[in-house]
Amino acid sequence: MTDISDADQRHTEKMQRIQTARKKMMASKQGGEKGLIIVHTGNGKGKSSSGFGMIMRAIGHDMPCAVVQFIKGNWDTGEKRILTRHFADQCQFYTMGEGFTWDTQDRQRDIAAATAAWEKAKDLIRDPNIALVLLDEINIAIRYDYLDPDEVADFLLTEKPPMTHVVLTGRHAKPVLIEAADLVSEMTEVKHPFKSQGIVAQKGVEF
Repeated sequence: MTDISDADQRHTEKMQRIQTARKKMMASKQGGEKGLIIVHTGNGKGKSSSGFGMIMRAIGHDMPCAVVQFIKGNWDTGEKRILTRHFADQCQFYTMGEGFTWDTQDRQRDIAAATAAWEKAKDLIRDPNIALVLLDEINIAIRYDYLDPDEVADFLLTEKPPMTHVVLTGRHAKPVLIEAADLVSEMTEVKHPFKSQGIVAQKGVEF
């Protein structure tokens, strides 16, 4: 018979206390399930990546989903390839942006593109058969005043079906969207290879 060390015994007792506390906490939660408004913001990398991770998770559960990209334009991204080539029947994918604002250099054209993307997004969100909608980099479009943050927040709070999840990504999320959201995560940049080493965006990492 193997003797249990004092450290192992203390670990077991600690985990038992945590388990008991966790069960007590879960028993007190009566909220059930609901469709969430989720915001991924901050200066760090990973906002869109996290959103696409949720898309893949939804597909894994046979939950119909959709993506509307507000900024990236016709970038040949890995996520767009895999979703349009292999999961088109489970995930609708719309690239509505025309590229970064410093590339287009045309504010009215950018506003028109963002407006069209938002109209498409509203149609997708209203569809009760779609379980998860990713609004990729919508926060950037809002930051540059291409869209009204109050209108976006009001729509999500009043017209989104009760069980539909909506994910909004991009830096500088407006306070009204943070207030409206059920879940907000802020990615913090600690170190980035472009700033520290001049390494540009790479396949499989950034796109």
